[in-house]
Amino acid sequence: MKKLNQTLALAGVATLLWAGTSQLAAQDQPQRQERQGRGNFDPAQFQQQRLERIHEQMGVTDATAWKAIQDRIQKVFDAQSAVIGFRGRGGFGGRGGRAGGGADNTGGGNNGGGGRGGFGGAPSPELEALQNAIQNNAPSEQVKSALEKYRAARKVKEAALEKAQVELQKILSVKQEAVAVTNGLLN
Repeated sequence: MKKLNQTLALAGVATLLWAGTSQLAAQDQPQRQERQGRGNFDPAQFQQQRLERIHEQMGVTDATAWKAIQDRIQKVFDAQSAVIGFRGRGGFGGRGGRAGGGADNTGGGNNGGGGRGGFGGAPSPELEALQNAIQNNAPSEQVKSALEKYRAARKVKEAALEKAQVELQKILSVKQEAVAVTNGLLN
C-alpha cells in the first residue's frame, strides 16, 4: 500500500510539472518564434525602430534638424540595400548554397535568401545573370561579360552609397557621427 501511495504521489507531481511546463511553453511560443526569425517580420517596422533608436542615441531634439538627418539616413539605408543586392551568399548568392537544391533546380533552399543578395537587399539582375552563367556552365566569354557587367553595376551602387554617406556626415556633429558609425551608417 505504501508503494502504491508513493507511485501515485510521484505520478501526481509529474503531471503537475508537465502541465506547468506545457503552459509556460505555450506562453513563450510567440517570443520564441520571433527570436528564431519565424513569425511576422516586417522590414519597414524594423527600419522604423532602428531610426527611432538612432534618433534617441543622437539626442536630436529639434524636429527640423532631425527631419534633415532622417532624410539622409534614409538615403544611406536605401543605398546600403542596393549594395547588399550585389553580395552573394553561399555557392549561389543565397539560393540555398548549392545548385540543384530547389524544386526548380535553382538551388532554392529555404534559408531566407531566395536569390537575394542578403538581408534587406533587392535582387541584383547582374548578380543573377552572373550566377546563371556559372550555374549553366556558360562559355567563358559569356561568364566574362556577365562578370564585367556585375562589377560595373556594383561600382555604381557603391559610389551612390559613398555619396549618401558623405551627405549624411556633412550635417552631423561629432557625437552624431560616432552614433552613425556605431550603427553601421558610416565607415
